[in-house]
Amino acid sequence: MPQASPSPLELRQAALHLLRDCDVMRKADGVRHLAQAWAAGEVGLDAAPILSTQAVTPGRPAQPELCSPLAVQRRAMNTPEGRAAMVHALAHIEFNAINLALDAVWRFPGMPREYYADWLRVADEEALHFTLLDGHLHTQGYAYGDFSAHNGLWDMAVRTQHDVLARMALLPRTMEARGLDVTPGTKAKLVQAGDSAVGPILDIVMRDEIGHVAIGNRWFNYLCGQRGLEPVATYAALLTEYNSVLKRGPFNLEARRAAGFSDEEMAGLGMC
Repeated sequence: MPQASPSPLELRQAALHLLRDCDVMRKADGVRHLAQAWAAGEVGLDAAPILSTQAVTPGRPAQPELCSPLAVQRRAMNTPEGRAAMVHALAHIEFNAINLALDAVWRFPGMPREYYADWLRVADEEALHFTLLDGHLHTQGYAYGDFSAHNGLWDMAVRTQHDVLARMALLPRTMEARGLDVTPGTKAKLVQAGDSAVGPILDIVMRDEIGHVAIGNRWFNYLCGQRGLEPVATYAALLTEYNSVLKRGPFNLEARRAAGFSDEEMAGLGMC
């Protein structure tokens, strides 16, 4: 594995440093080490500065090839290759989720210390998810990068890079929350098709993702309170502004409740 330059000893600078790293496993390992160093009190925090006014592109390997969502390989459950393509798609989501969490740490100044600690925790858990799924791919004779992928999650990160409120609304509360709806069905399809080993991995992913969406809810509601905004109406307005249409159900209402969505909001959004 290529050697990286030492990570800075300030949390937001370190997050930006890791975001830019192109080596997949070095990024994942670096995030896990950063979380450990933060927990040990070895990394400081300066929440005040704007670290960059330029566009920052996350480091990624040469593969997978990025393409339109309509152009990715079919994920037919009746072939080993199709099942591996599905696991690869999940690993790609988790790789993007590492970058999204790191971006949430470095990009937005002036937030409480707990905000940065929360998103470092998310990055750490996404790194674990990626490592588990990539390891599972290797048992099937594949590796991350062997199939094409799309960049939809990061595209929304670019669109919301100017406003932490929009970021919390459109990424964790919308796109990542969709994972709460679809992960149980994806797990069932893979297990029923013969990939029983992926089941416990997706159980870990599902457990942690409820917490990640809850973190998005926490900071969305905090920011609405700071700005004197009503959360339910503000979220609906942001969905319209960003042309982010909620996917059709079924919706995992139990998981969404556990992540902090109220029955009133879910009913207003047509989920129940």
